[in-house]
Amino acid sequence: MLDEANILLIVAIVLVVGTTSGALAKLVHLPSVTGQIIAGVLMGSSVFGLLNEDNVRSLTPLVDFALGLMAVAVGSHLDFKRLRVARRRLTMLLLLEATLTPLIVFSSLMLFTQVSWSTAILMSTIAISTAPATVLAIVKETASKGAFVTTLIAAVALNNLVCIILFELARTTSRAAIAPVTAEVVNSQSWIMIGGSLLFGFGIGALLVLVTLRIVRTDRLSVLSLIAILLTTGLASHLGFSVLLSCLCLGVTLANLSPDKEEIGHRVFDSFEPAIFAIFFIVAGLQLHLNSLALGGLLATLIFCGRLAGKVAAGYFGMTLAGATPRFRRWMGLALTPQAGLAVGLMLLVTEDAAFAEIHELFLAVVLTVVLLNEMVGPILTRLSLIQSGDFGRDRARVLDFLSEHNITTELIGPNKENAIRQLCELTIQAHKLTYTVEELIQSVMECEATSSNCVGEGLAFPHARLDVGDKIIGAMGINRDGLHFETPDGLPVHCMVLIITPMSMPERHLEVLQALSASIGRDRNIQQQLYHIDSPAHADELIHLDRQFEDWNYYLESN
Repeated sequence: MLDEANILLIVAIVLVVGTTSGALAKLVHLPSVTGQIIAGVLMGSSVFGLLNEDNVRSLTPLVDFALGLMAVAVGSHLDFKRLRVARRRLTMLLLLEATLTPLIVFSSLMLFTQVSWSTAILMSTIAISTAPATVLAIVKETASKGAFVTTLIAAVALNNLVCIILFELARTTSRAAIAPVTAEVVNSQSWIMIGGSLLFGFGIGALLVLVTLRIVRTDRLSVLSLIAILLTTGLASHLGFSVLLSCLCLGVTLANLSPDKEEIGHRVFDSFEPAIFAIFFIVAGLQLHLNSLALGGLLATLIFCGRLAGKVAAGYFGMTLAGATPRFRRWMGLALTPQAGLAVGLMLLVTEDAAFAEIHELFLAVVLTVVLLNEMVGPILTRLSLIQSGDFGRDRARVLDFLSEHNITTELIGPNKENAIRQLCELTIQAHKLTYTVEELIQSVMECEATSSNCVGEGLAFPHARLDVGDKIIGAMGINRDGLHFETPDGLPVHCMVLIITPMSMPERHLEVLQALSASIGRDRNIQQQLYHIDSPAHADELIHLDRQFEDWNYYLESN
C-alpha cells in the first residue's frame, strides 16, 4: 500500500504507529515493546501488508544505528569499579548462562528432533542471547532502579559478549564438519572478527575520550558522540566486524576511561530514545512472519521452552552460588527472557553463508519464530521481574538514594574513629568519582567532628561535611558486626557509620538525611539487629530501600 512512499513518510508512519501501539499496550498493563512488536507484525506482509520488503530495507540504516546506540548504552553499564561488589553474582550468572542454557537447548534438540548436531549447536548458542534494547526500554519505561537493575543490565552486556564469541566458535565447528578444507580459514576469520571488533570499539572510545578531555560545551560533546557512534556502527559493518560487539566495547571504554563525563556517548540521545525504540521494535515485528510458525513449529517451541528453562535455572543457581538474596534468585532468570536483534543478526550469518545452504529455510523459520515468541512473552516477564524484585518505579529521588550497594561496606575497620572515617572517605571518592583527595575529605569531616561529635548513640555515627560536590548528597555506609569502641553518649559501641557529604547549596538535605536515618534505625531495635549483623552490601541495600519499615522515612523528594 505504501510501495511508492519516500523514506521520510515511512519513518513518520512507523513513529506514529509505534507511539500509538506503545501507549495502547500500557493501557492494558503490557510493556510498550510488546505492543510495538505486535503492531509491526500486523503492518507486515503476514497480515495487512502496509509495508513491503523494500520499505523495511529502507529503514535498515536507522535500525543499525538503533542497535549500535543500544549496544553503547548497555556497554556503558559495565563500569568495572562500580560493579566490583556484584562481580560474584555476574561471574556465576555468566558462567551458568553460557553453559546451562545452551546445554539444555542442545540436549532437547538432539533427544526429540532429527536435526543434525551442527544445526543444534548453532541454535543452542543463539539461545544464550538476551535483547539489550528490550531490557533497556522496559527499565526506562518502568523507572526501575537499584542493585537488581544494575546486575540485570550488566549481565545482558556480558551475556551478549559471550554469546557472540561462542556462536562464532560454534559456526566454525559446524562449518568445519561440512567443509573441512575451509575450516582453518574460517577459524582464523572468526578470531580476527572477534578481536578486531573489540579493538575497534576500544579505539573509537579511547579517541572520543581523548578528543573531549578539554571540551565542556554540550553541543560539541553531542556532535562528537554522534560521530563516534555512527563511525563505529558504519565502519565496523564495512570492515566485517561485529557492530554489536564493537559498540558494546565502545560503551565499556567510555564507562571506564571517562566515568565522570556523562555528556558523551549514548546519553546525548536521551530525548530521542522513545522514537529510536519505536522504530526498532516496529521493524523487528515487520520482519517476523506468521507463516514461520507453521514451518518452525515444533523446533521453535522446543527451543523456546528449553531456553526459558535454562535462563530460569541459570538465574536461580547462579544467584544461589553467589550468595544473592531471594529476589535475585527468583527473578533474574525470567528478566533475561527477551530476545531480538542479536539473535536475528546471528541468524543472518548462517542464512547468508553458502556452506549452510541446506538448512537456510529451516534455520530462518525456527530462529524467527523463537524470537517472535520471546519478544511477545519476554517483555511481560521482564516487567513482572522488575515489579517482584522491588526495583520497579525506584528511579525517583529519595532521601537515602545516595546509599547503594556499591558504596556500602560490611567490613568497617577501626580501631579509632579517624581510621573508620578514612575508609568511608576512600569508598565515597571511589564510588562518586570525586576530584577531592582522601586527605582533603578527611580534613573537612574532622573539622566538623571537632565542633560536635558525630556519634549519636544506639550504635550510630554520622560523620559529615559540606563541600562543593554538585547538587546531590553523596557518601558511604560502613557496618561492623562486633562494634567499634568510640566515645558515645550512651556508652554503646558503634555498629553503623554513615558518611554524609552535603552540597554547599543544599544544607536542608543534610537534616532530612539525619532525620531519616535517626528515626528509622535509631528508634527501631528490629532494624538495628538486622542492619548491624548484615552479611553483605546487597543485603544492606535491600533493607534500606525495599524494607517496608523504611518506607515512611525514605520518602520521595519533590525536587533534587
